[in-house]
Amino acid sequence: MQLRRSDFADLTYFLEIARQRSFRRAGVALGVGASALSHSMRGLEERLGVRLLNRSNRSVTLTAAGEALQSAIGEPYDAIGRAVDVLNLYREAPMGRVRLSVPSDAAEYLIAPVIGTFLERYPDVEIEISVNNRMIDVVEAGFDAGIRYGGTVPEDMVAQRLSADIRWMIVAAPAYLERRGAPSVPQDLEDHDCIRIRIGDDRIYRWEFERGEERIEIEAPGALLIDNGLIGLAAARQGAGLIYVAEPMVRADLASGTLATVLDDWSPTSPGYQIYYSSRRQMPNALRLFIDLVREMRPLGL
Repeated sequence: MQLRRSDFADLTYFLEIARQRSFRRAGVALGVGASALSHSMRGLEERLGVRLLNRSNRSVTLTAAGEALQSAIGEPYDAIGRAVDVLNLYREAPMGRVRLSVPSDAAEYLIAPVIGTFLERYPDVEIEISVNNRMIDVVEAGFDAGIRYGGTVPEDMVAQRLSADIRWMIVAAPAYLERRGAPSVPQDLEDHDCIRIRIGDDRIYRWEFERGEERIEIEAPGALLIDNGLIGLAAARQGAGLIYVAEPMVRADLASGTLATVLDDWSPTSPGYQIYYSSRRQMPNALRLFIDLVREMRPLGL
């Protein structure tokens, strides 16, 4: 079959839809309307004489033919992308596009402090930041990289550190501590109101404590369950209870006295934020520039 010029564009659309499993998400990534993508795919299927996608109101899946096509053309298209990206080495002003998946804490304390400088320094680089606390497959979802705490990075990924180690602590509003008292040991949390956290893999986080060689995990009790630390902190400031947080999130609150720490001698330290990306793909130049800038500006130390 002889390919037309429009077929190459449609095959590019097909690959993005195959990665995203969604016309809407693929449209956002490509800057093309979902209805236009759907029209393009119907035309491509008619020209090829085979169905590539199974469509429903809720999902898009690949047929056997679609899976075979994705497998056959995915790497050649990636190779073309890498070849075009090499041209950035010959430009005074780098170009390109990078898509990142980051948790809300990293978005506020790691990304926000550098994003203005990045856009000013590299005006021809397009950057998309998706804030999502759930663990996702960044490759399948079409992202160039993800950011997570070091201990939660998938093992099959290449990772680079973006911050110093992070100390975890228990904080509460002074009004709450005056009303309920401060716990002396982790076990005292059983008699307190705790703001619980649902983490990225859908588990409810068990609060971890360390003192010397001692290690303790507590299933904290409490009526409030959140999956966003910023909401939990707002509740803690209002005296709703104790919350387990990373120190950078409450640095300003501790300095102003809005929040106070408890169980300081039980505070553990864990690996800081890391950016991770597929070991099977060459790093896009735009992503390398972003990593270099974060490591240069060090908003959370390094």
